[in-house]
Amino acid sequence: MEAHKDASLLFPVERRARHAERPGFRINELQISPTQKVPWHYHNNVQDTFYVIEGELRIFLQDPKEEVRLGPGETYTAGAKRPHLVTNGGETSATFLDLQGIGEYDFIPLVKPK
Repeated sequence: MEAHKDASLLFPVERRARHAERPGFRINELQISPTQKVPWHYHNNVQDTFYVIEGELRIFLQDPKEEVRLGPGETYTAGAKRPHLVTNGGETSATFLDLQGIGEYDFIPLVKPK
């Protein structure tokens, strides 16, 4: 699949904000509705560390297969090259920080974007 340097147009969210960015590291805040998700993807160089501010997240991972559920104040890190899918795990909007680094960002979808 093609690597994307900016994945913001590949999937809809309720709200998206960038809080910090410097070479090799960035912090994004996303809010997703109960029906929205960050589709299956991986990163070649960076890891994603998810920190839940409000609501619940479900993170599905491959290699090995795993499911993680997070609530407010909880974190989880998906390592580089590990495919993952992020969904809302509750019935209300979920807001979370995604800390990405250290390295050059890319987003490789496992399914071709529509």
